Amino acid sequence: MASKKKGTVEIIALQCSECKRKNYTTYKNRKNITGKLELSKYCPFDRKHTMHKETKAK
Repeated sequence: MASKKKGTVEIIALQCSECKRKNYTTYKNRKNITGKLELSKYCPFDRKHTMHKETKAK
């Protein structure tokens, strides 16, 4: 098997701050964004825009 290199881009999940569900997955460049990512996204379970914070993706 080929070994995986650890690149600068990683896959992350975005978790809703109100319902605590992971609704979105996205990519993050570790060189450009060093801190935790926070975005205002639509939560289909709360049916409104809420803050989504970065968590680990499975």
